[in-house]
Amino acid sequence: MDKIIIEARVNELAPRDENPNVPFLPEEIIQDAKACYDAGASIIHYHGRTTTGEPDHDPEFYKATNSGIRKACPILILPTLGYVAHGGDARERFDAMEESMKDPKTAPHFAPTDTGTVNVDWWNPDKSAYDTTNLVYENSTETLMYFAERIRHHGLKHYCVSWNISFTRQMEALMKMGVIDAPVFVLLCMTDGISLSGHPGTPEGLDAHTTFLPKDKKVFWSAMNYKGNLFLLTEKVIREGGHISIGLGDYPYTELGQPTNAELIAKVAEQARALGREVATVDDTREMLAMTEGAAAAA
Repeated sequence: MDKIIIEARVNELAPRDENPNVPFLPEEIIQDAKACYDAGASIIHYHGRTTTGEPDHDPEFYKATNSGIRKACPILILPTLGYVAHGGDARERFDAMEESMKDPKTAPHFAPTDTGTVNVDWWNPDKSAYDTTNLVYENSTETLMYFAERIRHHGLKHYCVSWNISFTRQMEALMKMGVIDAPVFVLLCMTDGISLSGHPGTPEGLDAHTTFLPKDKKVFWSAMNYKGNLFLLTEKVIREGGHISIGLGDYPYTELGQPTNAELIAKVAEQARALGREVATVDDTREMLAMTEGAAAAA
């Protein structure tokens, strides 16, 4: 069985009201990246945030953060492309990536590609009603084709994200077209609590994802649970050969007190080793995902 790739999802849009250890600013993200790397993570995913936690899409934020992470440790860098913030404007969403790629010192290694469109309104389980009714994470096929062209141009590695089966089918179609190259790393998104946008964070929800993965291409899949406790599924993921994407960006993990991102990574690494899976290093991850050329391979 493959070594397990562990990704740290350190902040997303998470507030600090339940766990104050969510990093917002570049220096905080850089510090977290080093701590997560030391704990066993080979990939870090982050969103730009302001001092008050609002989204920050300034390319300078990403350049400073990427540069600082590169100086601190060799962890592989996966910044966001903007989520809902920029609507469907593909070029605007890719601006920070374009600016970061002008200097090898500020370049990331991956660019995310969510291969579909999904409603992302906030569900209020106490009221049995939605708190929002117009939030759409839009990724048209035209947008995906544009991202793919720019990702290939810069020598980055695709990081696919599937919120549901239709995303996986679209990913497979893009692979058949030669737009996305194998081996593919795909994040299988499950959601709980106030988010109903992905499959539920249950064994059945995960099985529904993995059942429809391409059978004739090399695919590495990782599991996450946005707004839910992924540790309810980590043993299943580890035993089935999957990989783990976890962090305070998705869930505060108050069941464990107020853990740091690094403590979550260490817990996953310990569980994986106990179940007979060796933890992938950065070099292992590069080899597994064929990150051997261009920016994706840059140290």
